[in-house]
Amino acid sequence: MTAKLDPTKLADWEIAEAAEASMKTFSQLGQELDLQSDELIPYGKWLGRVDYRAVLDRLAAAPQAKYIDVTAITPTPLGEGKTTSAIGLIQGLGKLGKKVTGAIRQPSGGPTFNIKGSAAGGGLAQCIPLTPFCLGLTGDIDSITNAHNLAMVALTSRMQHERNYDDARLAKSNLTRLDIDPERVELRWAMDFCAQSLRNIVIGRGGKMDGYEMESGFQITVSSELMAILAVATDLADLRRRIGKIIVAYSKSGKPVTTADLEVDGAMTAWMADNLNPTLMQTLEGQPVFVHAGPFANIAIGQSSIIADRLATRLSDYHVTESGFGADIGFEKFWNLKCRYSGVEPNAIVVVATIRALKMHGGGPEVKPGIPLDAAYREENLELLEKGCENLIAHIETVKKSGVRPVVCVNGFYTDTPAETALVRRIAEENGALAAVSEHWLEGGEGAIEFAEAVIEACREKPNFRLLYELSMPLRQRIDLIAREVYGADGVSYTDQAQRRLDQLEADPDISQLGTCMVKTHLSLSHDPSLKGRPRGWTLPIRDILVYKGAGFVVPVAGTITLMPGTASSPAYRGIDVDVDTGKVRGLF
Repeated sequence: MTAKLDPTKLADWEIAEAAEASMKTFSQLGQELDLQSDELIPYGKWLGRVDYRAVLDRLAAAPQAKYIDVTAITPTPLGEGKTTSAIGLIQGLGKLGKKVTGAIRQPSGGPTFNIKGSAAGGGLAQCIPLTPFCLGLTGDIDSITNAHNLAMVALTSRMQHERNYDDARLAKSNLTRLDIDPERVELRWAMDFCAQSLRNIVIGRGGKMDGYEMESGFQITVSSELMAILAVATDLADLRRRIGKIIVAYSKSGKPVTTADLEVDGAMTAWMADNLNPTLMQTLEGQPVFVHAGPFANIAIGQSSIIADRLATRLSDYHVTESGFGADIGFEKFWNLKCRYSGVEPNAIVVVATIRALKMHGGGPEVKPGIPLDAAYREENLELLEKGCENLIAHIETVKKSGVRPVVCVNGFYTDTPAETALVRRIAEENGALAAVSEHWLEGGEGAIEFAEAVIEACREKPNFRLLYELSMPLRQRIDLIAREVYGADGVSYTDQAQRRLDQLEADPDISQLGTCMVKTHLSLSHDPSLKGRPRGWTLPIRDILVYKGAGFVVPVAGTITLMPGTASSPAYRGIDVDVDTGKVRGLF
C-alpha cells in the first residue's frame, strides 16, 4: 500500500490520501478481528464504533494480549513522534506476523489547528482516514463539550434563579436553595480550540434576567473532567456514577455542589452514553487501531481509555497503547492512575527519543515551531548529544521504578548519523534499557522491525510491576514523592491558596483517597519549560489543587500552566483548505 510513497517528498496528508485509496473497509477490519456483525456500529464505509460491552461479555475468558505502553523523553515544542512511533511499532509487529492492535487518543482541535497537528502519526506510520480523524471523528469531543457546557448552563441558571426567587418560589419548582458561592465556582466553559482571549471573561452582563454576573472563563475540552472520566470509566453504570460526582462549585458554607445536586448528571450521561464505544480505524498498513479518549497529559490524564485497552487485549496477541508527552507526565499517570483503575499491568514500556531533542537537552539552541532548525541539529555533535542523554536516563530510571524494563526507541531522522544513534543505544543499554533504532517514518513497518523485535524481547521478561504509592499515603506525601522520584525536585512548596486547599482535602477522608493527577509543563522535567536536560537543585511550586471527584483525582497544579492553551502566531489553520472540485481536505498534518 505504501511502497511507492516517499515521505521526504510528500506531506503527511498526501501520503494518507494516497493510502486511503486502498484501505480496508470498517467491515473488513471487524472481520479480521473476529468481531461479529452485531458488534460493529458503522459510521459510513471506512470507520465506526465497536460495541465494547458485547465483545467483552463474549470474550470474558479470552487470554490477554501482551500490553505495551509508548511514552517518551521530554519533547521539543515540535514533538518527537510518539504517536508515529506507536503506529510504527504496530506496523512492525504486523510485519513480523503478529496479531496486533493499537489504541491512541483522539486529537484535539486545539493542536490540530495550532502547532502540533493531528496526532495521527506521520510519514509512513500513520492512522487513517486522516480527515475524519482530525475533524470530529465519531463525535466524542463534541459530546464532551456539550455535556460539560450543559453543567455550566445548569449552574449559572440555578444561580440566577436563587438570586431572583425566594424559598417559596423555588419550592414551587421543586428546588432547594444550594446557596452557591460565586467566588468558588470550579468549572469553566469548554471549547476545543486554543483561545487565550477566553481564559478570563465576565458573564451575565445585563439585567436580572440575563444570568448571574461573575468572572468565568473557558478551558480546552480535552482538559475537562469528562474526558478523564471517559478514559477511566469501565461501563455505563460507572460513567453515570462518576458524572454525578463532578464538583462544579461550593456553597457559601463550603459544601461541594455537584452535578447531581443540580440534577443535570443524567442529561450529561445521555450526551455521552454512546461515546463509551471506541472508534475503530487502521494504520497505513491495515492493522486495527482503536481511538478513544483524548490528549494533553500535561493538563489532563492524557491516556487512551481503559475500555479500549480491555477490548483490544482480548482481540490480539500484542496491544500497543500510548501515554501523552514524557514519562514524567504521561507514563507516571499511566502507571499510577490508569493501571491502578484498570487492573491491567504492562509487559513493556517504550521510551521514544530523538537525536534532535537530546541535543536540545544537552544545551543546543532553542527549538521553535515555524523556524528552521539550527545547524547543530543537522550536523553530528556527540558531545552535545551525550550531555543531553541525562534527560533520557531520567526517564529510563522513572520507568524502571515501576518494575518494568524500558525499551528505548530512537525515532530516526534522516540527519542522524550512525555514531549518534550508536551513542544513544550504548547509553540506554548501560542504564538498563533495551534499545532499537527505528525508521518507521521513512519505511513504515519494514523500518520498525528491529524496534518490534526489541519489544517482543521485553515482553518475554516477567515484569515486577508495582505502583509508586498507595492511596493510604497522605496527599502531601504523595505529591512530594512524585516531585522527588519522577521529576527530580528537591521538594515542594505551596502558595497560600494551595496550602488551604491541601489542609481541607487532607481533612476529608473521601477526597484524600483519590488518585493524584499532576498538572505541569511537558517541556521540562521541572515546572519551568526553560529548564532543559535534567534540572538539579529546584523546588516544585504548587499554586492550586483541583478536585476531579468523578474521575477519581486530586489535581495539584504546578507553575503557571493553564487549562486553556493559546494559539501561536503562525497556526496550522493557515495552511488547511478544501479542494472545491473534489471536496477533499488539504493541509492537515
